[in-house]
Amino acid sequence: MKRKITLKQIAKELDVSISTVSKALRNSIEISEDTRQKVQAFAKLYNYRPNNIALSLKNRKTKTIGIIIPEIVHHFFSKVITGIELVANKRGYNVIVGLSNESFDKEVINMQMLANGSIDGFILSIAKETLQQQDYHHFTETINQGMPIVMFDRVVNEIPCDKVIVDDVKGAKQAVEKLIKNGCKNIAIISTKDYVSVGKLRTQGYLDALEDHKITPKASLILKIEDKLMSDDHLDKLEKEIEQLFQSNKSIDGIFAVNELYAVTAIKVARKLGLEIPKSLQVISFSDGVLSKHSTPSLTTVSQHGQEIGEEAANLLINRLESEETDYNDETDEVYETVVIETNLIERESTKN
Repeated sequence: MKRKITLKQIAKELDVSISTVSKALRNSIEISEDTRQKVQAFAKLYNYRPNNIALSLKNRKTKTIGIIIPEIVHHFFSKVITGIELVANKRGYNVIVGLSNESFDKEVINMQMLANGSIDGFILSIAKETLQQQDYHHFTETINQGMPIVMFDRVVNEIPCDKVIVDDVKGAKQAVEKLIKNGCKNIAIISTKDYVSVGKLRTQGYLDALEDHKITPKASLILKIEDKLMSDDHLDKLEKEIEQLFQSNKSIDGIFAVNELYAVTAIKVARKLGLEIPKSLQVISFSDGVLSKHSTPSLTTVSQHGQEIGEEAANLLINRLESEETDYNDETDEVYETVVIETNLIERESTKN
C-alpha cells in the first residue's frame, strides 16, 4: 500500500513550493507544462487526494484569520478576540469567528467550512470534547496542507504549531500561596476533570504550593467537576456538589477555584451555610472576568491577560503567513514558538489583606 502523501511532502520531494504544487494540481497556466506534468505524475503515483479541511493554501491569500473558540459568552475569550482583532486590523487582516461550543464535531465542521477558501490560517482554543477524545486529526491535516495554526490557552503538545499560554501551574501556585500566607490551613480546590489541560495544570499548582509548605493534600478537599455542570441547566447540581464539599469538610477555610463560575458558586453556597467571607472563608479564582469584579464580595483572581494572549497569537500567525517560502532543500524541522504570558494576582474582597 502506498503511503499517504501531503502537499507539503510533494513540494519537498520535488523541490518546489506548496503554492506551486497546489497550482500544478489545478492545471494553473502560471505553472510550466513540464512542472505540471511532473507534479501530477508524482501525485498520481502516491494516490494523492486533496483534503477538504484545508483548501485555502498559500497561493490563495484572503487576508483573513479564522478564530475557533469554545464559548462565545466568556469574558476571557472575548478579550482574546479583542487582542487578535487589534493586531490583525493594524496589519491589514480581517477575522472570522467560529464557535465549537465545546463540541468535537462542531470544531471539525467549523474548520472545514472556514478552511475552504475563506481564511489563511487559524487561531484556536481546543474544545473540551476534543481534549477528552484526544482526536487531533483535523489539526494535523490542516497543518499538513500548508495552513498554519496558532493554539492558545488549551493546547496539546502533540501538535507542531505555535502556541500562546499562561503558566497555569505558576499562577495557581501563587494563588494558593496567598491563601496559605493569609493563614488558611484547610484549602480546597474546585477544578475540572483532568482531560481539560488547564484544569489539570492548575491542580498541579495547587498541589505544588501545599507541598512547598509541608501541607499534606487531602483527597476530600479536591473536587473535580463534570463539564456538563458548567451549563445553565445544571447550575443547581453544581451548587449541590460544592455544598457537599463544605458539608463533608467543616474545617475548610480557603477555596481555590480554577474558574470564576466555580468561585462565585462557592461563595453563594458558603454564604447560604452562614460562612463569612473573608473572615471565615477566603476564595481565589483563576481568570479575571466580569463575574470576579461584580460578585459580592468581589473576587481575588489570577489574571490571564486575555487581550495580550490574543495580540501575541495574531502576531505569531501573521508573521508565519508573511514569512518567506520554506526552502524544501532544508532537511531540518520547522521551529515553532511557545509564548508564555505572565499572570498576576489581583486582590479584592474575597481574601484578607
